[in-house]
Amino acid sequence: MIAWAVTAVVAALTVHTGVNAALLRRPPARPPTVDRPVAVLLPVRDEAHRVEPCLRALLAQQGVPDLEIVVLDDGSGDGTADLVRAIGGDRVRLLTGAPLPAGWLGKPYACAQLAAATAAEVLVFVDADVVLAPHAVAAAVALLDDVDKVAGGDSFDLVSPYPKILGQPLVQQLLQWSWLTFLPLRAMERSRRPSLAAAGGQFLAVRADTYARAGGHAAVRDRVLEDIELARAVKRAGGRIALADGSALATCRMYASWRELADGYGKSLWASFGSPGAAAAVVAMLIALYVLPFALLLTGPAAVRTAGLAGYLCGVAGRVVAARATGGRPFPVALAHPAAIVTFAILLGVSFRRRRHGTLTWKNRPVEAHEGTP
Repeated sequence: MIAWAVTAVVAALTVHTGVNAALLRRPPARPPTVDRPVAVLLPVRDEAHRVEPCLRALLAQQGVPDLEIVVLDDGSGDGTADLVRAIGGDRVRLLTGAPLPAGWLGKPYACAQLAAATAAEVLVFVDADVVLAPHAVAAAVALLDDVDKVAGGDSFDLVSPYPKILGQPLVQQLLQWSWLTFLPLRAMERSRRPSLAAAGGQFLAVRADTYARAGGHAAVRDRVLEDIELARAVKRAGGRIALADGSALATCRMYASWRELADGYGKSLWASFGSPGAAAAVVAMLIALYVLPFALLLTGPAAVRTAGLAGYLCGVAGRVVAARATGGRPFPVALAHPAAIVTFAILLGVSFRRRRHGTLTWKNRPVEAHEGTP
């Protein structure tokens, strides 16, 4: 019976979520003192409404004696630069961003300028909507130095400790659920395939020498999802990458409203799948696995309602496991997992429509659409 086959697939994916949750790298509770120069690099553009908590958290970092904080103001018109000066004083180096060259998107260019402005051995990129715990930077460096004995004891070149995401949990917690459910984390760490990569640009640590060898942000200058593409570039350069649970290290409120969320996802979601056909296939799969069982539970014949209930509960269980593993709120959000999938499909459609009509924008700049990997 098709309903039971779907349930079996969902159950297997939920088991995989649990395995990944158990294997997910976690920062040390008490990270050692960092013995090398580290630069925290913060690009800002019209962030006066939220940059203060981020800056104050950076200034309160512990365990990194040789820490440099560099902020680049990328053409803000809301007084962001003045606020950075007032809060950071002489402890923060504030750069004024150069005009955006042709062929570049705003964030990759800002990050490239920040990286060029420091000689630190470790680069830690942070977004203005992120607030770090006092030991977060030291813990990120410790995660870089973590080793995988199975893979020969090599440390990592890029680590993305995923923050605890605040706000709009119905959709936002899909991010962590998706890579815990569909991405084999240990295989990603050991594989040299650039296509097997994931990263989150909100909080990302990378070794400076590997960053340079990979081409830095110049290698991903026109990519909407520059964080994932940077991870792929590091892999192409022979480096190793890892995802980690950063929920104890950082919080991130990406969007303050559903309108902002729709605009943010509309800007970039299309780039996650490479083509409309691939996106349609992914949406069809997600609906078949996570929406169909709920529909069968409500409207199906009596003979298949049990299968629908089992499939629905397996999907809910996957959301619960992912939320608990990454600092999210399991309930009641997990119960609305089918609604989350439908909402995701709608947002994906909005993103592709904006791309088709050439109306992709972010921070008052047009976003030029590019496909594929560099």
